[in-house]
Amino acid sequence: MSVRKDQDLPPEPGEDGIEQGKRLIRVADDKGLSLTQRIANHFYLLSWKTPIHGRKLKGKYPLKLLAVPDDEVPGDGRAGAAIRAGYFLFRGQKQQIAPLDFARLSVSPAFADYLHSFRWLRDLSSSATREQGAPVAETVMRKWLEAHAETPSEPAWRADNAGWRLLFWTAHAPLILSSSDLVYRSLVLNCIARTARHLDRSADKAPMGLPRIVAWSAILAAALLIPGGEARRVFGEAGLKRAIDSSFHGDGGIVSRSPLAQMEAIMALSMLRAVYDVRREKAPFCLTDALSRAVPALLGLTHGDGGLGNWQGAGAIPPQMVDAVVMASRVRTRPLRQARDWGYQRISAGGTVVQIDAAPPPVARVAEAGCASTGAIEISDGPMRLIVNCGGAALEGAWVPGDLAQGLRTTAAHSTLILNDSNSTALMPDGTLGKGVTEVELNRQESDNGSRLDLSHDGYVRRLGYIHRRLLLVSGDGKEVRGEDMLTPAERRRKPGKQPVQLRFHLAPGVEPTLTADNQGALLRIDNGALWQFRTGAGVLSVEDSLWVDANGHPHPAQQLVVTSEALPGGSSIGWIFKRMG
Repeated sequence: MSVRKDQDLPPEPGEDGIEQGKRLIRVADDKGLSLTQRIANHFYLLSWKTPIHGRKLKGKYPLKLLAVPDDEVPGDGRAGAAIRAGYFLFRGQKQQIAPLDFARLSVSPAFADYLHSFRWLRDLSSSATREQGAPVAETVMRKWLEAHAETPSEPAWRADNAGWRLLFWTAHAPLILSSSDLVYRSLVLNCIARTARHLDRSADKAPMGLPRIVAWSAILAAALLIPGGEARRVFGEAGLKRAIDSSFHGDGGIVSRSPLAQMEAIMALSMLRAVYDVRREKAPFCLTDALSRAVPALLGLTHGDGGLGNWQGAGAIPPQMVDAVVMASRVRTRPLRQARDWGYQRISAGGTVVQIDAAPPPVARVAEAGCASTGAIEISDGPMRLIVNCGGAALEGAWVPGDLAQGLRTTAAHSTLILNDSNSTALMPDGTLGKGVTEVELNRQESDNGSRLDLSHDGYVRRLGYIHRRLLLVSGDGKEVRGEDMLTPAERRRKPGKQPVQLRFHLAPGVEPTLTADNQGALLRIDNGALWQFRTGAGVLSVEDSLWVDANGHPHPAQQLVVTSEALPGGSSIGWIFKRMG
C-alpha cells in the first residue's frame, strides 16, 4: 500500500483522539548544559586520550561479520557520482578525495560529520557496483583508519558519528571489506570491534534524542553481527529501551521536535531492525513499538505531496525520501492528526492540509537549531504548497552561511504574528533559546462543518505584556482557512503600550501574489495549481521578498504577505482568510 494514499484516510477509532484542551509547558529560561555538566563532559573527553581508555577498547577482534544487513534507504546518486569522480559533495561544498586528511579536515562541522559517519557509503552504493565502488571506499577507509583508528577524539568518535559509522560499515561491508589485503581487512574488523566497545561506554552520555538512539542501535548491531555478542545484546537491548524512553514523547515525536531528526531516528531504528532480520532474530518490543509510534508522528508533518514541512530548522524533505524511510520501517499507518507532546497539529480537509506548531520550542540541550516558531502554520493544496516557513536553520553549508542560519530560526522566518519585531522566544548569542514561550494553551474541536483550533502562548508576556492567541477555522471541504490573531493584555501586569505588529505568511516558491487596490487582499496564483484569495480585516497588506530552503540546504527565492498593524493597550485583533477560488 502506498504511504501517500493513506495520508488523508481518517484514523482508526481510538488511535488518534482529539483532545478538547491541552497545556504544554517548557522549562523556563533553558540554558542547555550546566557549567558542571560541561566540565564533566570536558574531562570525559580528555579521558579518551589516556592509556586506560585505550586498554578498555582492546579485546578480541572478529575474523568476519556474521551477516550483512540490507540498507533499504537509497542514497543520493548525484553525491555518489561525485565520489566516483574523486570528490565529496555536501550542501554545495566540495572536498577532493586525493588530498583528504582526516586529521586536519577543513570543512564545516556538518560536512565533517558526513565524512566521519561514513554516510557517504550509501550514496556511493547508489551510483556504483561493488567492483566500481570498493576501490574508492577502501582508499577513504585507509585514510580514516590512519588518522583515527588508534586514539578516539571528537568529532570522529562522538557517539552519534561512531554509531552511524558502525551501522553504515556493516550495511555496506562489501565496499570496505572486499580487499585481498589481509592486514587491511583485520584493521577494519578490529576497528569495528573497538567502535562497539567505545560505544558501550559512551552511548548513555550522548545527548537525548537522535544521538543516543543511534549509539544504542549501533551497539545492538555489533552484538548481532560480531561473533560472541550474546552478553552485549542483553546489555544493548536494555540500553536501547532507556534511550527510546528518554528520546521520544508518548505520541512518538522526538524530543528535539525536528522532523529531520524524527526521520533519521526512524532510519536508524529501521537499519537496526534489518540487522535482526538478516540474523533471523526477533526484534525487541521497544524497537517495534518505537517505530509504530514514530512513523505516524512523522507522517503528521507531510503535506499533500507527501513531503515534510519546514519545522525546527529542517528543510522541505521530499516525498521520495519520506516514502523510502517509511517503507524501510515496515510500518503502514495513517498520519497522526494531533501530536500532543511533540506539539504539532494537522488538519486535513478536502485537498487542503494545514500544519500548526502548537507547542513551546524544544529545550536547548536536545536541539541545536531550535526555532521560535510557536503558533506558525503551513498550508498545502493537493500536491502544491501555499503557505510555508523558511526552514533550513539546521542545514548550514555553502548556501546557508551561519548568519543566515541564525536568521532562519527567528519568528519572522515563520508564518505567524511578530510583535514589536521581536522573537516569541529569544535567540541568545550562543545559539541557545532564552526567555519567551513557556506555556501554550490549546483547544481543538472537530465537527461536520470543519475543524476549529484555538491556541495561545505567553512568549510576549514578560517583555511586552501581551498574550498572543491564534484562532484557526478550516471548512469541511478545505476551501476556506480562516484565522484571527489576537493580542490581549496579560493579567496581573501593568497595561502594555502600543506596539507595532507584523502578521507574516511566507508563500511557497511558485506562488505569485497580486495585491488588490485597497491593500486589504491579494490573489495567489499557484504554478500549475489553483487560485486562492487572501483577505485581511485590519492593517495594511504588502508583499515582501522571502526565501524557502529545500532538503539539501538550498534557498529558493519566494515572497511573503505582510499585514502591518498595531497592538493597542486594551487589546487588538487581525482577522484573515485564505479562500480557494473555483
